[in-house]
Amino acid sequence: MYSYAPSGVCARKINFEIVDGKLHNVKFIGGCPGNLAAIGKLVEGQDARSVAAILAGNDCNGRGTSCADQLSKAILANL
Repeated sequence: MYSYAPSGVCARKINFEIVDGKLHNVKFIGGCPGNLAAIGKLVEGQDARSVAAILAGNDCNGRGTSCADQLSKAILANL
């Protein structure tokens, strides 16, 4: 299990697993519960590198980052 402290977003923590290159159990602590739970469901079992590439650079309200972008950073930091 990996734990990542995102910056510049409402979520306070992202927990996830990478097993055989696939993402599992992605959970955001804080932030927009419905949207972040949906991200976790959408990426479940997906290739971690592909997910990181798709989510990288996603912006939330002009912040220059987003919870999805922070998940991308978290994945890349743990590959």
